[in-house]
Amino acid sequence: MMPVRDMVIFPQQMTPFIVGREASVRALEEALASDKKIFLSTQHDASVDDPKPEEIYAVGTLANIVQSVKLPDGNIKVLVEGVERARALSIATEEGFFRATIRLLGQRVEDSPQVKQMVEKVTGLYEQFIKLSQSLNYDTMIAAARGDDPSRLSDTIAANLQLPVDEKQDLLETVDPLERLNRIAEILEIELEKLNVDRNINTRVKRQMERAQKEYYLNEKLKAIQKELGRGEKSETDELKKKIDAAGMPKDVHEKAIQELKRLELMPPMSAESTVSRNYLDWLIAVPWKKRSKEIRDIKAAEKVLNEEHYGLEKIKDRILEFLAVRQLVKNPKGSILCFVGPPGVGKTSLAMSIGHATGRKFVRVSLGGVRDEAEIRGHRRTYIGALPGQIIQMMTKAGTVNPIFVLDEVDKMSTDFRGDPSAALMEVLDPELNYAFTDHYLDVEYDLSRVMFVCTANVLHTIPQPLQDRMEILRLPGYTEQEKMEIATRFLLKRAREATGLTEKNLKFIEEGLLHIIRHYTHEAGVRNLEREIQNIARKMARKVVSDGADSAVEITAENVKDFLGVLKYREFWLEKQNEVGLTTGLAWTEVGGSVLATEATLMEGKGRLTLTGKLGDVMQESAQAAMSYVRSRSNLLGLQRDFYRTIDIHVHVPEGAIPKDGPSAGITICTSIVSALTKIPVRCDVTMTGEITLRGKVLPIGGVKEKLLAAHRMGLRTVVLPKDNEKDLADIPQEILSSLTIHFVETMDEVLQIALERPIVPLEHAAVAPVTESFVAGTEKDKSLTN
Repeated sequence: MMPVRDMVIFPQQMTPFIVGREASVRALEEALASDKKIFLSTQHDASVDDPKPEEIYAVGTLANIVQSVKLPDGNIKVLVEGVERARALSIATEEGFFRATIRLLGQRVEDSPQVKQMVEKVTGLYEQFIKLSQSLNYDTMIAAARGDDPSRLSDTIAANLQLPVDEKQDLLETVDPLERLNRIAEILEIELEKLNVDRNINTRVKRQMERAQKEYYLNEKLKAIQKELGRGEKSETDELKKKIDAAGMPKDVHEKAIQELKRLELMPPMSAESTVSRNYLDWLIAVPWKKRSKEIRDIKAAEKVLNEEHYGLEKIKDRILEFLAVRQLVKNPKGSILCFVGPPGVGKTSLAMSIGHATGRKFVRVSLGGVRDEAEIRGHRRTYIGALPGQIIQMMTKAGTVNPIFVLDEVDKMSTDFRGDPSAALMEVLDPELNYAFTDHYLDVEYDLSRVMFVCTANVLHTIPQPLQDRMEILRLPGYTEQEKMEIATRFLLKRAREATGLTEKNLKFIEEGLLHIIRHYTHEAGVRNLEREIQNIARKMARKVVSDGADSAVEITAENVKDFLGVLKYREFWLEKQNEVGLTTGLAWTEVGGSVLATEATLMEGKGRLTLTGKLGDVMQESAQAAMSYVRSRSNLLGLQRDFYRTIDIHVHVPEGAIPKDGPSAGITICTSIVSALTKIPVRCDVTMTGEITLRGKVLPIGGVKEKLLAAHRMGLRTVVLPKDNEKDLADIPQEILSSLTIHFVETMDEVLQIALERPIVPLEHAAVAPVTESFVAGTEKDKSLTN
C-alpha cells in the first residue's frame, strides 16, 4: 500500500505521478519485485509527510504499475492503471512501508432503459462541459468517455473533473455505478452553469479590453502623426492648462478651472462625461476675462462719427458725449445702461452701432423679441444634455472683450411662460449695483458685466416691467420731422439706394420738391423705413430703364413725375379734402409707430337719450365719452339746449377706423366737441385738431405723447392745435421749424376749446333768438314723417 497526496486514483484510468517519500519508494520497489500490483489510497492531509494508517482513507484503488522511471534526483516517475475499487481491512507496517489486506468493491449493473437514459444524459452533459472547458482536449476526452459501461463512464468523467479531493474521494467511495452517475450528472450541471457565467463575463471583458486597446492604439497613432507634423509632443491637458493660465481668470474661477481639468484627466477620453467637462473648460477659456477694447476718448472725433452716421437726435448724441467726457475724468466708472424708446424706423439699433464706432468698442446684439425662457439669459445647468451658456455669455464670447457695446434689441417684446420670466433675469444684468457678479447657470462662476455699455431698444414702455425700467436711463426718440427726413434722405438714403441698384448720381437725381412730395404723399410714419423703400422702388425702376435704354439714361424726380414711378398718391393732406362739418372733429392720438390723426363723428337720432359708442373703443375711451356727455347735460342752458333735451334723442359717437382698437383718455375734449357740435348744429373747423382729457366739471387735463402728436399734425397739414395748458412745458422738445408752422392754443376749460373749435359762438338758451335745438329737431322729425306718409 502507498498513500498518495492531492489526488484520487480511479479504476480503469491511467494516472502518472512522482514518488519521492522513502516509504512510498520501498512500497513501489516491493510491488515491482512481485506482481506489480499496488493499493493506492489518498491521505487526509496532504501536508503530512509520514501519515499513520488512520490518516489514510480506507477506500482506495488497486492498480497495476505500468511503467516506472528513476529520475536523477532520486525520485521515481510512475504510471499506474487502476484496476478495481478496494477497501483496506487492515494495514500493517513492514520493513518501512505499508502492507494492507484489502477487499475488492467492484459492482456490475445490468442493462436497462433507465441505465441507458442516464448514460446518454451524462455523456451529453460531459460533451457540453468539454466544449466549454478550455483546459481539456475535446477529441481525447470524448473518445475516453465513449462506451456503454456506466461504471467505466462514471470513473472516467470523475477522474477528469476539476473537483476538490474530498469530493473525488466521495465519488470513489460510491460503489453503485448508477448512483455515481446521478451524482456526476448533478456536478456537471453545476459546472456547466458556472462555465456559462464565466464565458459571458469573459466575453464582456474581452470586448472592453479590445475597445480599450483600440482606443489606446489610435491615441498613440494620433500622437505619432501629430509629432510627425511638427505639432509638438505636449498633451491636450498641458495645452488646456496653458490656456487657463493665460486667460486672466479671477482666482476663484482659476481654481475651479484647474479642479475641472484634474477631473478631466481622470476620465476616459471617449466617455460622455469627458465631453461635457471639455466643453465647459472651452467656454471658461473662451469668455473674455481681461482683454478690453482700447477706447476712443476724443470727444470731437466721437461727435464727428455720430454726425456722419445720424442726422438729428441731438439729445441722444449729447448723452453719448457726456458718457465719453466722464470716461476721461473717472478711471473706472460704472457701465451705462441706456434704453432707446421710439417707433420703428427712427434708428435705435443703428444709433447703438454708431456708439460702438464713436467709442472704438466692439458691438454685439441680441434680439429679445419673443424670448420666453429664462435660460436664454442665464443659460442651462450642465446637468442637461446639450446645455449651453445664456445669450449674455455667448455674446460676450463673440465680442472677445470685457467692455463691448451690448445691444438688447426689442426688450419690450419678451414674454413669460412656465419656463420662467426672462425680464426678471435681465434685472441682474441691467443693474449697475449687481452686474459685477453676474452668474450664468452653465458657467456657475461670477462674471463681471460692469464694464459693458448696455443699450436697450423698445417701441413702447408699458410692456416693460416697472422694476426693469427703473434700472435703465430712458431716452425717447419720438420720430423725425419733414425737414429731418429730407436731410436723412439726402445724406444717407439716396446714396444707399444708388449703391444697391448700381446707379450713378447722373442716372438718378432727386430735387427737394420731389423728395418732399414722396414724404408727404407716399409715406405716413415716424421713422424713415417706408421712405427708404419708396426711394429704392424708384431706383429699381430706373435701373431697369438704364439696362433697357443704355447707361446714358437719366431722370430727375420732381413732384410732377413721382406718380410715374410710385403710382397714385397713398396719403393726402388731411384738411385739404375736408370742409367744416357738424359733429366731425379731428383729434390727435399716440400709437406705437408714432403719432396719428383720428376723426371723431357724432350724430343725432330720435330716441330716448341713449349714448352709443362704436369704433372698437377701449374702456377708458368709453368712460371719457360718458364724462363728456355728463358735462354737456350739466351745462345744457349755456350750450343753448333745453334741460331735458336728451329725453327725445339718441346720440351715436363713432371713431373711424372701426377695425383698429383705440383707448386712452386724451380723446375726451374731441368727443365732447363732436357731441356739442351735433347738438347745436354748429360746424367744427376742419383745420383745428385737439387732444386732452376732460373732467365732469369741464376742466382739460394734460396728456402724454405731445411731441409725437404735434409731428403727426404737422405731417397731416393741420396747422391749428388745441393742447391742455399743463402741456406747455413739453414744447421744449419740439423742433423750432415745427412750432413755427403751427398755431398752438393752450386751454384749461372746455369752454375755451369750443370757442376755438366751433365755426361760430354758442348762443346760451336765455338769449336764444331761435327755437331750442330739441324743439327744432323734433319739428324736423315730424315734418319728415308727414312727407313720408
